[in-house]
Amino acid sequence: MQLHISPSLRHVTVLPGKGVRDLIQVKVGGKKVSYRMLLYSLLFFTFLVRFVFVLSTVDSIDGEARCSSLGCLGKRIGPRLLGRRMDQSVPEVMYKVLEQPIDKEELQGRTDIPQTLEEFMAEVKDSRFDARTFALKLREMVSLMEDRTRTAKIQEYLYRHVASSSIPKQLHCLALRLANEHSTNAAARLQLPSAELVPALVDNSYYHFVLASDNVLAAAVVAASIVRNALRPQKFVIHIITDRKTYYPMQAWFSLHPLSPAIVEVKALHHFDWFSKGKVPVLEAMEKDQKVRSQFRGGSSAIVENNTEKPKVIAAKLQALSPKYNSMMNHIRIHLPELFPSLNKLVFLDDDIVVQTDLSPLWDIDLNGKVNGAVETCRGEDQYVMSKKLKNYLNFSHPLIAQHFNPEDCAWAYGMNIFDLEAWRNTNISNTYHQWLEQNLKSDLSLWQLGTLPPGLIAFHGHVQAIDPFWHMLGLGYQENTSYEDAETAGVIHFNGRAKPWLDIAFPQLRPLWAKYVDFSDKFVKSCHIRAA
Repeated sequence: MQLHISPSLRHVTVLPGKGVRDLIQVKVGGKKVSYRMLLYSLLFFTFLVRFVFVLSTVDSIDGEARCSSLGCLGKRIGPRLLGRRMDQSVPEVMYKVLEQPIDKEELQGRTDIPQTLEEFMAEVKDSRFDARTFALKLREMVSLMEDRTRTAKIQEYLYRHVASSSIPKQLHCLALRLANEHSTNAAARLQLPSAELVPALVDNSYYHFVLASDNVLAAAVVAASIVRNALRPQKFVIHIITDRKTYYPMQAWFSLHPLSPAIVEVKALHHFDWFSKGKVPVLEAMEKDQKVRSQFRGGSSAIVENNTEKPKVIAAKLQALSPKYNSMMNHIRIHLPELFPSLNKLVFLDDDIVVQTDLSPLWDIDLNGKVNGAVETCRGEDQYVMSKKLKNYLNFSHPLIAQHFNPEDCAWAYGMNIFDLEAWRNTNISNTYHQWLEQNLKSDLSLWQLGTLPPGLIAFHGHVQAIDPFWHMLGLGYQENTSYEDAETAGVIHFNGRAKPWLDIAFPQLRPLWAKYVDFSDKFVKSCHIRAA
């Protein structure tokens, strides 16, 4: 068959191919169509119907929903005829099913929910679900997996909390052996410092460091790292404050392991005249805090049983319940002006830090009349650690907090702080601290997260001078993404968090930064099986 179209497009001529010159002419302009044109048109539409039938059959074989209207067929076939695939968006019914709330308690104990992706796909292929049933099964499986993942995460946080809150038997052993040494060995009972060096304890021409700790090994590492990296260690005075039960082991250690030419003083809290006179506000606050905390919070078991909070929130609350956060060693920093009335400036250090550079330049930093020189924690390369503002610690849904503070104000770090005691004595910081502790007790501990940093942020508000982040790298106790190389470049590194370097849960790539200041050949260390790894 041949087709001829006139140049004017007004005549179409169809020539059959069997030698018979059957001429069919169609006059387009005059709207005249011959009966043979109708016959060919009928054959064409017959072919088109058969083509549509084949496409719809293939769609049914592929498992797609059948069409019951010409409009549906048009939407399905049209794009294919034009050379492109139809829109493969998720059916609306699936969105509606997935958005519906689900009671997770109903899922517990059910055996018909697929446990793995392989099981789910096998069931889909065998049962040939429609879109709604598919979405229902998917929602049940994902909800069950989410619930199990949350439970596993919380269990992990609880185990870490227990591991970080308890005293490892090696450290307990070390304290007992040193206490025994103190009672049997006169060399372990030496006066610290010796009589001729006592004047240096109140001499402001020296660099004074204060460390409060009831952990002998941790204090030993901090002190050793300070002295080993000092350019002029003979000008360094390290004041170690401890509690009554740890005083004899601490004195025995530093008597038998002198850090000369640096000067080391070891004192228990009851040795301070100010501390033994009258009522001490921080002690009263701690006693009240313990009572209210046990009644209101219910301890770690109540925190873990909360089904509405995210695992990270539960982890933060468990960490705040650590004995460290309610320890006198942690609260005592708020009374530094009273404990050291003759000193003008000092650097306060936590016992989970390691010094990696000479710290004497800290005394050259201009605090611009402020009391506290600290590293801010709201800006930096590590978005997980250095993204903390007041809203991360204080409860701004409470009107008392919202009335006095700005949630976007930058937070700062405890652990390595320069304190200008002269400027401090001209402020009301210590009283402000205790007043807010009282307010928090009256509010059922609802003003801030548990811990000592939030009330510190309040008490020192407006009295903090930001210093270079080089002086204090944070997060080595909870940010395992920190590399050894990055941590090695900081002046002071801080193992804040659960993964303390003396615990088995410490991050293995970071622990050597702390362990290199421990003499593992020491007889006390070896006898208590304290090892590098």
